Amino acid sequence: MTQTAELTVPVNGDTDPIGNLLQRVILPRAGDPMSVRSLYMDERTGIRMTTAPGDPYGAPVTPVHLAGSATSARRLLATSRTSAVIAAQSEVSFGAYFNAFAAGYWRRWSRLTDVRLRLNVEGTGRIDVYRTKADGSHIFVCGEVLAGGRRDVEITLDLRPFEDGGWYWFDLTTDSDELVVHSGGWFATEAPTGRAAVTIGMPTFNRPADCVATLTAIGEQPLVLATVTAVVIADQGTKKVRDEPGFAEAAAVLGDKLRIIDQPNLGGSGGYARVMHEALYGADGAGTGCEQILFMDDDILLEPDSVLRAVAFSRYSREPMLVGGQMLSLQVRSQLSTMGEVVDRNAFLWRNAPGTQPHHDLAERPLRQTPWLHRRTDVDYNAWWMCLIPRAVAEDLGMPLPLFIKWDDAEYGLRARSRGYRTATVPGIAIWHMSFMEKDDTSDWQAYFHYRNRFVAAALHGPDSAKALVRDTVKRTLRHLMLMEYSAVALQAMALRDFLAGPDKLFENLPTILADIRATRAQYDDGRPLDSATQVPLSELDALAAQLFPEPPTGKVAIAKGLARSVVHNLRTPDPAFHVVPQRNVPSRQAQWFVLSRLDSATVSTPDGRGVTFRRRDPQLFRGMLANSVRQLREVAKAWPELRRSYRAALPDLTSRESWERKIFYKQ
Repeated sequence: MTQTAELTVPVNGDTDPIGNLLQRVILPRAGDPMSVRSLYMDERTGIRMTTAPGDPYGAPVTPVHLAGSATSARRLLATSRTSAVIAAQSEVSFGAYFNAFAAGYWRRWSRLTDVRLRLNVEGTGRIDVYRTKADGSHIFVCGEVLAGGRRDVEITLDLRPFEDGGWYWFDLTTDSDELVVHSGGWFATEAPTGRAAVTIGMPTFNRPADCVATLTAIGEQPLVLATVTAVVIADQGTKKVRDEPGFAEAAAVLGDKLRIIDQPNLGGSGGYARVMHEALYGADGAGTGCEQILFMDDDILLEPDSVLRAVAFSRYSREPMLVGGQMLSLQVRSQLSTMGEVVDRNAFLWRNAPGTQPHHDLAERPLRQTPWLHRRTDVDYNAWWMCLIPRAVAEDLGMPLPLFIKWDDAEYGLRARSRGYRTATVPGIAIWHMSFMEKDDTSDWQAYFHYRNRFVAAALHGPDSAKALVRDTVKRTLRHLMLMEYSAVALQAMALRDFLAGPDKLFENLPTILADIRATRAQYDDGRPLDSATQVPLSELDALAAQLFPEPPTGKVAIAKGLARSVVHNLRTPDPAFHVVPQRNVPSRQAQWFVLSRLDSATVSTPDGRGVTFRRRDPQLFRGMLANSVRQLREVAKAWPELRRSYRAALPDLTSRESWERKIFYKQ
């Protein structure tokens, strides 16, 4: 360790705004609850790693605290987002999500071989630095007594031991006096490549309050604002962002960096395409002068330093690559919803990356106690709730596909991978987003886009045979029908029809398809949600509901028998009385195929609990929709080689600047 000059980062138009800064030490916002504070530091002492015996993945078990340790004391007082006071006789670990350094990711994707921890501290105490291996085991690296006064501490740390994963972090301990942390961060030991010049883009549809909150967050941090060349909002809603309270104040801080483009509702892909077009070209061909384009959703809570970290990761990467942020849950803000995602190349479905656990609560099982978080997770793509695309990559790959919503981000990541550009989803770079636990958008109006766009992406990047894709779709069709989700099957039929029509329909349908979807869905009971089950007669079985829900079948034989009985029941004529009075009132979580497939009708609550649908079994629809789905899927399987050729041949036109301008943005 050596004493150095005071930690500073220049912020002016003549210098690099962030220099060789990789990530700052950041503190919670004022008023954040203890659970959210756990994302920034671990104030519990005496914690040791626990692992299930014989588990090769190091699955976490019940956290263990040594005798006398505290689990809820506030040992740190944040005096700003980047400074804090640690109380006397305390120990605080910065081995937490936002302040530990994800060394395994920097080792794999960056050109750096070491990293420098710098802290500007005042007072007496001790600093100890630790690292982990990919299995989560802890290794003490070095430590030093802080003897008083104000000083800079600088520690250079080797990145080479992190080939498979692992983190660095530091702990601060005090005795009789408090310790002040004025600032700190993790720095590179060499200069970055290119400029820190990012354009942030958000498409939005009637989320003005969320957008204003994000604009405010960007403007609150001078270092973030200095890195931003423009903030582009593609406003596609009827409730305009510029009319929202607080917009004028946020816009005043951003000044001429803020650009709002009003356009019809073209979905996420149309909004992100407009952002990319504005960043690269704009109406005058000049663009925003950016080197990086950062896509973000409109319905998020932003940790502003994630912008700096994504830009830094991009500038130090060995080769140009996409840099993704992870998703934390807005409902449970200490919960890591998604570590990373991959695409199954046969059935062509996205899923969580192998070895990861969704909805992991870091307040209950912190980073230091969760072995699987220490393995590096590799991904195929990053969702566009937060994803940075270098300018050079965007210019090479072209625009997003005109898909409205769903699969545009996954397709872009797979397209990038096919051209040699990888994606990293990096811990410590994150936004808070609505968790998918309160959604089931595969059966609402979005079902059309799930099916059509999945097939489009598979035709572009998927297998030579559609066998696995078709087989999975048949299973999903049968499940929808047994759940009396007839509107979802009707939308699936529309999706397969439009996919079979070929790529020429994608641009044509983009501005108009949503109205067709809504009209189709409204023809079916499950597509007409009610505010409450009290809007229809109440079931006579409510009092016995908890006792009458069957257990799920287990084992192949039991499942096969259950399916057979369910299919037979769905072919029988229903009791007409149950088309007036629901046979059951079914909570969303219990609306499984083995429950609903045995009923003639039911009210089913929506996943978000805001309404219900009154579903009534229809044998004629069951037969007709199943037969039509099988017919369409046979047609897809037969035409698959030709469909792949046609979609792949059309890709340059579908993703070209000129096509988006002529057919969508500046269409006369």
